[in-house]
Amino acid sequence: MPPKAHPAGADVFLPDAAAHAARKVAICARHGIEGRPPLNEEVAGLAAMPEAEAWRVILAKDLAMMRDCDLIIAKLPPFRGASADAGTLVELGWFLGAGKPAFGCSNGAVPFAERSARQVAAVPDPTPGLSVGGFGLPDNLMIPGAVLWAGGVGMVVPEDGVERGFDGLEMVERCVRGGRRGWGR
Repeated sequence: MPPKAHPAGADVFLPDAAAHAARKVAICARHGIEGRPPLNEEVAGLAAMPEAEAWRVILAKDLAMMRDCDLIIAKLPPFRGASADAGTLVELGWFLGAGKPAFGCSNGAVPFAERSARQVAAVPDPTPGLSVGGFGLPDNLMIPGAVLWAGGVGMVVPEDGVERGFDGLEMVERCVRGGRRGWGR
């Protein structure tokens, strides 16, 4: 039975999220794993619910799916800021806490400290005087650190220094291919 992976990422917010998730599932399948994306296909049913109920239904479904998965493949490009999507980071932390393998990638080629400096230059920092140590890493040290700790391999990022589009899947493909050595540990 192939391992089940949660191909996580903020690309669930794309207009074509279902088709995009299908492409991520196909990447997983090419490498011998079953992809289990966090889609909530019952859009009409969710839209008919009060918001206070709908978000709880979504959360419960996603938690059940994560419990059923053996590992996470987290797509962690910058999302509306200098760092990765908060929801994907919660999922990554959940897998880390559950002792399940975690693998991660980013389409971003700019180191975290440089992205943070660019953001502060564009939008005034509401907490001036705080420093951000980048350590040459692709995101806050806890993110690539969690990926390394839980998967045994570092975050996959563009090695050529060229940013990939938010919806690009090249780094996901490389992450799945490279992470295979950490599966089943």
